[in-house]
Amino acid sequence: MKKKEIKFSLVYRDMFQSSGKFQPRVDQLERIAPVIIDMGCFARVETNGGAFEQVNLMYGENPNKAVRAFTKPFNEVGIKTHMLDRGLNALRMFPCPADLRKLMYKVKHAQGVDITRIFCGLNDPRNIIPSIKYAIEGGMTPQATLCITYSPVHTVEYYTKLADQLIEAGAAEICLKDMAGIGRPWSLGQLVKNIKERHPEIIIQYHGHSGPGLSMASMLEVAENGADVLDVAIEPLSWGKVHPDVISVRSMLKDAGFQVPDINMKAYMQARALTQEFIDDFLGYFMDPTNKYMSSLLLTCGLPGGMMGSMMADLKGVHSGINMMLRSQGKPEVSLDDLVVRLFEEVEEVWPKVGYPPLVTPFSQYVKNIALMNIMAEAQGKPRFSLMTDKSIWGMILGKSGKLPGEVAPEIVALAKEQGLEFFDGDPQSLYPDDLDKYRAEMIENGWDLGPDDEELFEFSMHETQYRAYKSGVAKERFEADLQKAKDAVMAKNGFSEEDIKKAKRAKAEPIVADEKGKVVWEIDVVNPSLEPAIGKKFAVNDPFCYIMTPWGGSMKQVSNFNGRIVEICVKQGETVNKGDVLAYIQKEDA
Repeated sequence: MKKKEIKFSLVYRDMFQSSGKFQPRVDQLERIAPVIIDMGCFARVETNGGAFEQVNLMYGENPNKAVRAFTKPFNEVGIKTHMLDRGLNALRMFPCPADLRKLMYKVKHAQGVDITRIFCGLNDPRNIIPSIKYAIEGGMTPQATLCITYSPVHTVEYYTKLADQLIEAGAAEICLKDMAGIGRPWSLGQLVKNIKERHPEIIIQYHGHSGPGLSMASMLEVAENGADVLDVAIEPLSWGKVHPDVISVRSMLKDAGFQVPDINMKAYMQARALTQEFIDDFLGYFMDPTNKYMSSLLLTCGLPGGMMGSMMADLKGVHSGINMMLRSQGKPEVSLDDLVVRLFEEVEEVWPKVGYPPLVTPFSQYVKNIALMNIMAEAQGKPRFSLMTDKSIWGMILGKSGKLPGEVAPEIVALAKEQGLEFFDGDPQSLYPDDLDKYRAEMIENGWDLGPDDEELFEFSMHETQYRAYKSGVAKERFEADLQKAKDAVMAKNGFSEEDIKKAKRAKAEPIVADEKGKVVWEIDVVNPSLEPAIGKKFAVNDPFCYIMTPWGGSMKQVSNFNGRIVEICVKQGETVNKGDVLAYIQKEDA
């Protein structure tokens, strides 16, 4: 006897976020979309949300154009598009005013996004229910989310009660967001069964990362108990800390008697090759290779797959500093692997003490950061929590982001009192008043377009810092500089000397030479006399490049003779050069 139909959703955005720092550019998304459609097996595609729009701004590109371009082909063929939003935090790491949250759903609906997956990292209904209402008003389907974790607090009964509240508030769908893949299969199955028995009309979607290896069993259990949609990935980014591959999931379910769609394998291989091309182009420079590995160690710490890239970058950043502190105290140094295990152990220690917040953005980062600060404090011979000063972390602990599932440990309560901090049990939204009018007024004053449906106003208000950098061109320069550093690091790791790297860059670049003898004063000196232009900074023909202070006291402006970006600075601020000396190398670009 044939069982029910199971539909698949491709989490193309999350595949990349769980693998590294960046996601594909809009031109790459436009290329992959038709191929995803040709695969024929996806009823849904996750197109945006989470860090998607911040990443576009960091590229120096417009995220609104990216969302519209990526959703359009799916809209045209009836594949549902969905996004991830963080409830009270919307698309950022800290709380939003209510007027901005309301605007988000109107903007995203107009841009072609059908479903919004609303979650609160604390599972606080007060942060989710308003977004359900705003999503309905904006024309979107609200999918309310249960952030799955495993603790004495997070029982099947706990999640069943939460689902009841969210459905009563108007949620049309429920997502089980198993962001670390640590949900136990049997319990997840019972949870789905409970929800379906109470609300048979509700669509249930399961999202489980591969990390510790339970997600395939979990997918089978939730399907057996009534789930409707499963989130899946494709090679080369499936498995590891990401998600199970659609081919394996389909085979497992078909064998169990479920109705599942066929996969156009020619299109699958094309999508696989394109995704690898994007990785080879530049995305791979920002992917930690350990994210390709699964690890049962994640069962103990519960950290999510989506933050593994940033976590490894953090650990690499502090590794040498911790070893330096250990050496100064005559203690043995630690390897990076030792540090990873030590961090997992410290997360396991810290998590109950800060009230068992589900380890999902931003609270996974907060708990990880507390653990990392404790390791650093230990290396310095200081007590636990002595370096915990971040306002956002304290905001979580004090209740300003929502109600914690568990109790805060007495030692942390005492520490809060010592610092004069007060706990808060009111509605978190009351702490963040409306402020769209302020941003609207500034945009009008600057002559900035508010965009169709106020989408540019939305971006500026949601990601103020990144938007300013995007508008000024600084974001593009920073990204180009980051990419060049990453490429240089890979060459160095592969045995190329610093001089080899310089030669490789110079081969594709043109020199800018000094027109006169004198002391170099970089144009950026006006802003900050200690800096030279950033690698990646763009210059156009006749742009001021630097100034040369001649021996006879004159000042000569040196200009760029073509369009391009700096790939190497050869002269430091204040250094004396002779006529004809190379000041820098610029890689030519079209105007």
